[in-house]
Amino acid sequence: MNRRMLSKEDEAAAEDTEVRREDQEKINKFSQLHQKESLLEAELKQKQKDKEDLEEISNELELADEDEKVQYKIGDSFFALPLEDAQQLLTEATEKVEEGVEGLEEQLGGLRDEMQELKVALYARFGKSINLET
Repeated sequence: MNRRMLSKEDEAAAEDTEVRREDQEKINKFSQLHQKESLLEAELKQKQKDKEDLEEISNELELADEDEKVQYKIGDSFFALPLEDAQQLLTEATEKVEEGVEGLEEQLGGLRDEMQELKVALYARFGKSINLET
């Protein structure tokens, strides 16, 4: 984390600015949102990887012989399914993951908008004496 040195004027301004209860609540809210953002980003990254994996498997199944059975994992078990059934299940799984990715992206967008509003309000109140850079 970057630590920057405050000038004498900044230190004086920081001492003059009283931290009100509502300011502390905004700071706490920003911190909570930042933690949630980190968790959602990790979850989004995993879902995007899952989507890529499903697309790769789908591409490989296009090369398979239509008459052969395909091993398809459901839960912890593998089932020998006709190619068409496996492709259908794979398509449904891909759509579900895509919906999850879109939902997470929407959540992150809203969360980041809220964080930006808090940053604007807190920087307006405290100036350089507060560091909300993430």
